[in-house]
Amino acid sequence: MTTLGIIGAGHIGSQVARVAVAAGYDVVIANSRGPETLAALVEELGPKAKAATAVEAGEAGDVVVVTVPLRAIDQVPAEPLAGKIVLDTNNYYFERDGHIDALDNGETTTSEIVQAHLPTSRIAKAFNHIYARDITADGTPAGTPDRRALATAGDDADAIEFITRFYDEVGFDTVNVGPLSESWRVERDRPAYVVRQNAEELTANLALANRLP
Repeated sequence: MTTLGIIGAGHIGSQVARVAVAAGYDVVIANSRGPETLAALVEELGPKAKAATAVEAGEAGDVVVVTVPLRAIDQVPAEPLAGKIVLDTNNYYFERDGHIDALDNGETTTSEIVQAHLPTSRIAKAFNHIYARDITADGTPAGTPDRRALATAGDDADAIEFITRFYDEVGFDTVNVGPLSESWRVERDRPAYVVRQNAEELTANLALANRLP
């Protein structure tokens, strides 16, 4: 079974850990405060999960979820993630991250910033436009009418194939936005952001997005 390394154990990271364990994955999860602070979460998750440092989670993961604030992306260890599929959940909140001109001006995307920091990793956007609580609440089996859909974007076919399969395993349809350069369509304040939508509705909302507010 695939091991999912998770770097960042906040709202999104802990929820992804829960659905991953429920789907049969092994999980190695890290935060910025040390493995000992994750004892309660790991106890809840059970024997398929363990706490680790960020380096250890990166090394252990066949696929790695990076879910840290954008301002802390340079603290994510790059070497253990070399060549691996990395799921990027990032969003840009200037109130938290400080203003980044290239994002404010529509010159890049959060995922492209992550890709620049992890140049040999294979990035796929994931879980960035859903409230954390909904990750464990809204998943339904494949074929469910009006099944919720989530978007992804990426430049690597294997990364897109993995997140499409993983979304399905944890209860969601997938809409592929296209390359990382198009991932702005599902970022903050766009029509697809934190809205419950099926695949048809998500596709329509992605098409409605404007690059700049």
